[in-house]
Amino acid sequence: MDRVIEKKKGINVIFTKKALPFWLGAVLVAFIVWLVARDDSKKLRIDADNISVNAVTQGQFNDYIRISGQVAPITTIQISPLEGGVVQEIVAEEGTRVKRGDVILILSNENLDMQILNSEADLAEKENILRNTMIQMEQQKLSVEQEKLQLQMDVRRNKRNYEALKSLYDDGLISKEEFLKAEEDYQLSASRLKLVENRAKQDSLYRSVEITQMQESLENMRQNMMMIRKRKDNLTIKAPIDGELGLLDVVLGQSVAAGSKIGQINNLDSYKIEAQIDEHYIDRVTAGLDATFERQSERYQAQIRKVYPEVRDGKFKADFKFVGQQPENIRSGQTYYLNLQLGQPVEAILIPRGAFYQKTGGKWIYVVSADGSKAVRRDIRIGRQNPQYYEVIDGLEAGERVITSSYDNFGDSDVLVF
Repeated sequence: MDRVIEKKKGINVIFTKKALPFWLGAVLVAFIVWLVARDDSKKLRIDADNISVNAVTQGQFNDYIRISGQVAPITTIQISPLEGGVVQEIVAEEGTRVKRGDVILILSNENLDMQILNSEADLAEKENILRNTMIQMEQQKLSVEQEKLQLQMDVRRNKRNYEALKSLYDDGLISKEEFLKAEEDYQLSASRLKLVENRAKQDSLYRSVEITQMQESLENMRQNMMMIRKRKDNLTIKAPIDGELGLLDVVLGQSVAAGSKIGQINNLDSYKIEAQIDEHYIDRVTAGLDATFERQSERYQAQIRKVYPEVRDGKFKADFKFVGQQPENIRSGQTYYLNLQLGQPVEAILIPRGAFYQKTGGKWIYVVSADGSKAVRRDIRIGRQNPQYYEVIDGLEAGERVITSSYDNFGDSDVLVF
C-alpha cells in the first residue's frame, strides 16, 4: 500500500532542492552589492602631531616673488695698459678713492727705451744728411749762378763785337770770315746762356722738391719719436675717472701685456642691484617692473632697468636701479632681498606655502574632514604663487583645512587616519 507524501509548507520550503537556485541568486546579488559598497581606498594611520594643517582662506593674492641681489656700481671702467711692461711700482691699493689722473701703478719697458734711443739717433742722422744736402745744393746753386753771370757777360761782349764787326763788314772793311766768326761766337754764347738758365731753373725745382721731401721725412721721424715718447708715458697707469679702485690684480715684478685687464675703477656716483631670477619667470619679468626692499627698518624702491636674455643654470640676470633715495653707507657686494611685483593684487582662494608642493606639484592635496578624524586626497589646480601663498584655481573652498607639510612618508595613500 502506497504512502502519501505530504507537501512541505512554511519555512521548510526554503530548505528544499527547488529553493537551491534562489539561494544561489541571493548569494550572487549579495556579492555584487558588497563589491559596489566596499571601500578600496588605501588608508594610512599617522600621528596628527607630526603634520601641519592650515585653513583655506579667501583674500587678496599679491603677485610678487622674492629674490636676492648684490649691489654693484652702475658704471665700471676697466683698467688696461696701452703698453706692456713690468710692474715697477704700485702707487694705489684696492679700495682706494682716486681722482681722475691719479697714478695707480708704474710699468717699465727696456725695449721701449731702446726704441726711443734708436729713434733719436735716426732723427739726428737724418737732420745731418738734410743739412749736408742743403749745403751741397746751395753750393751748386752758387756755382750755376756764377756760371750764368760769366755767360751773360760773354753774351754782352760777343754781341758788341758782333755789332761792331757787322758795321765794318757792311762798309767792306773786314773780311766775311771774320764777320761770320763774330756772329757764331755771339750765337754760341747766347745758346750757352739759355742752356744754363734752363739748368738753373730745373735745379731750383729739383732742390725745392727734394728739400720738401726730406723735410717731410724729417717731420715724420719727429712725429714717430714723439709717439714713442708718448708710449713711454703710457707706462704710467692713471685713473680714467673719479671713483674707487675696486680691483688691482698685479704684483711687483709681474710682466703685464698690453690690453690685458689688470683692474677696474668703480663710479661711486650711482649704484645698481644685480639679481639672478628663476627662468620660470622669464616671460613675466620685463624692464620697468617695480620692486621694494627693506634696509635698517627703512623701505626703499627699485625698478628693473635691464633684463638679460641669456639663461645660465636655470636663472637669468636682471639689473635694478634705485628709485628715489638710496640706502646710506651703501657698498659694492652688499646683498639686498627684493620683493619684485609681477602683477596687481586680485581676490583669490589661498593656501599657505608648504613642503607638500614638492611631492604633488600642486595637482592634489590632503583635505581634512569636518570632524578632524582623517584627511582625504583631492585633486586641485594651483595657479600663481608668491613667497607666502599659493593661488588655488579649482578644487578647494574657503574654510576647508588642508595638510601643507611634507608628504614624503605618506606613499600613495588615499586616506590618512589620525
